[in-house]
Amino acid sequence: MSNPFAGSSSKPGFGKIILSVLPPDKPVLETVSYQYPLKLIAPSPIIVSPRHSRSSGSTLEDKEAGDHSSPDNQQRSYLVHTVYLLTYGGGLVAGDAINLTTTLARSTRLILLTQGSTKIFKSPDPSVISKQFMNATLLPGSALCYLPDPVQPFGKSAFEQTQVYGLVDWRGQNSGGEPSLCVLDWVNQGRSALGEKWDFWRYGSKNEVYLLPNASEERQSEARKKRLLLRDALLLHPSATLPSLFSERMDNLSIFGTLILCGPVFTALGDHFLAEFEALPRIGGRNWDSDAVSAPRTTPLTPEEQAEIRKLKRQKQEKVDGLLWTAARVRNFVLVKFGAKETEGAKRWLSDMIKEEGSVEREFGERATLCLR
Repeated sequence: MSNPFAGSSSKPGFGKIILSVLPPDKPVLETVSYQYPLKLIAPSPIIVSPRHSRSSGSTLEDKEAGDHSSPDNQQRSYLVHTVYLLTYGGGLVAGDAINLTTTLARSTRLILLTQGSTKIFKSPDPSVISKQFMNATLLPGSALCYLPDPVQPFGKSAFEQTQVYGLVDWRGQNSGGEPSLCVLDWVNQGRSALGEKWDFWRYGSKNEVYLLPNASEERQSEARKKRLLLRDALLLHPSATLPSLFSERMDNLSIFGTLILCGPVFTALGDHFLAEFEALPRIGGRNWDSDAVSAPRTTPLTPEEQAEIRKLKRQKQEKVDGLLWTAARVRNFVLVKFGAKETEGAKRWLSDMIKEEGSVEREFGERATLCLR
């Protein structure tokens, strides 16, 4: 007797997320599918009202009976969906492979998170590599905020990941505007409590952003292909020319990361990083803070003075944490590179920078910054 049920077309390690829009304008997770060792969890979406509050943690169930359906509320509130990217056992064993495809419909917003560091377990041989691949397509007007916990490669592990982001061409009438992207990619030295310090066989991470032709352009010109906008890569592996250990080449840093920002949703955040980097004390410059003489005040501090005090406190903390960072504009992207002596120091700095500017929590809610707590 033949099996009446259709066979599964999913493959081990493959996952798919499709965020679409139901008429008239309600974003829904159309597809969330996965296979071992990948696991995806999608909690209830949250409703964000950026014009009226800093952030909102209200879920759809909390608000469905309220005034969300009123025309006035629809103009200032929208749904933000979240998907947690997990692995069984909290990490990848030698030879595991994950392949995730994500698609965001027009004017939708998605948060991708993890529930802890992705652990890369020991490999029996440097040639047995754990791999992770993600391909995300953002249609015009959509926004993706991907702030995961850092990758934690154990001693004698081997890992490679590639993350490809496609921004569908938004230049045209009624396109919906430019897609927005916020991606954090960071790795720490391993299990410091066990004495591990960059003791893995190999670590590689590559991020690529492409401009994709829209559907109408594809029909008009089959010859038009995607265009590379940004490529950023980190590769740590033994070298014949540099035989020393990784730990001797990392300048006492225990974590290294990259933040990629683009699109109108994250323009203010990118400008904030650039302005703060420009304001950093330079070698040979005078440290005005060390010469400051505290004096009693009879008037309250202005917002500008309060911001300056916060900045000086953060810069002092950067010295304590041994934090080094730089920021630059590359085409229409803002690229931030950073490293710190301890993972907590990097988290503290990122949290201070992102929360002080405020746009991530305003536009996506407090849930988007869970990895920085």
